[in-house]
Amino acid sequence: HFRDQNATQSKREEWGQGFILNMQSGYTNGMLGFGADVYAALGLRLDSSDANAGSWMFPNSYGDVGPSEFSKGGLAIKARIANTEIKVGNGLTPKIPVLLASDIRLLPQTFSGAMLSSKDIEGLTLQGGHLGSVTNFGSADHEDFRVFGYSGTSSRFDYLGAQYQVLPTAVGSVWQGTLENIYRQNALNWVQSIEVNGFKLSANAIYFDSKDQGQANAGRLHNRMTSLLLGGARQGHSIKLGYQRSAGDAFPYIYQSDAYIANTIQILDFARADERSWQARYDLDFAAYGVPGLMFFTRYVHGDNFNVAGSTAGREWERDIDINYTIQSGPLKNLNLRWRNAMVRSNASTGDLDENRLVFSYTIPL
Repeated sequence: HFRDQNATQSKREEWGQGFILNMQSGYTNGMLGFGADVYAALGLRLDSSDANAGSWMFPNSYGDVGPSEFSKGGLAIKARIANTEIKVGNGLTPKIPVLLASDIRLLPQTFSGAMLSSKDIEGLTLQGGHLGSVTNFGSADHEDFRVFGYSGTSSRFDYLGAQYQVLPTAVGSVWQGTLENIYRQNALNWVQSIEVNGFKLSANAIYFDSKDQGQANAGRLHNRMTSLLLGGARQGHSIKLGYQRSAGDAFPYIYQSDAYIANTIQILDFARADERSWQARYDLDFAAYGVPGLMFFTRYVHGDNFNVAGSTAGREWERDIDINYTIQSGPLKNLNLRWRNAMVRSNASTGDLDENRLVFSYTIPL
């Protein structure tokens, strides 16, 4: 629901059913092994209208309810020698700091290209990839890459990364992602978790430096992003505190992907030009109280220090509530039910809105 009186669309409200098939083979025998992964997905529109369309679940938009169904799929051929693996084809879902493929809608975002991963050196993981197109949430098409908050498109994204197990409890990594003729992004990441007197403590710190690259088709840009998320957990309870600072221009990342920063949450990313933001989050796992499968969390993020039209001091906040339950036994075992509620208040372009997402998911091992 959009709370601004001048909003063209009062609400987005859609309901759909998705079917996803993932088939992953093993490898043939021998020094060099071969295999294949198959991905297929079908999205069915159960309810929508011209006035309420545009939730990113289907290939539609406000004023155009679009088709009643859409499908997509892909085949990736893979090869492995020792502990080095390469995949080439479609349906790829990279999960790395410079490109975090998202699955927050009916059907997930997938990519086409090649991905390489090597673990031949103990404690060290090397990764690299070349991607040529993306298939977004509500789409069956292979498209060029776009960037949140910027104009211009690109048909090539390359990345390199190295992760090293610095300590038994800590992993350090360095990354570079290049969206051809748009931006180049370097990142340093440190992830650590330790246990002290029954408390599980965690930290995830990352720093990005992003600059325009090549022909700079999205315009000149320079962003320095600092993100820190600290956590502590004990006996089913967990508290997290996050800080994020976007210095310079808005933080660039691939459209419809997730930004690997602390305060990218259900609706907002708090990554505007010069924005700073703070997060507080509380989680409860009811398994500690005899109800396995029931999970709850709530979080609040406040952002400010950015400019909006008319030189007004920018400020915004988001509050999320998430409750999900996975049935533990019986004929509906592994059925997951999830309710996600978000409230946003902002004096920037996002405006004021309330959102509810109801998700049912069921996994069947074949």
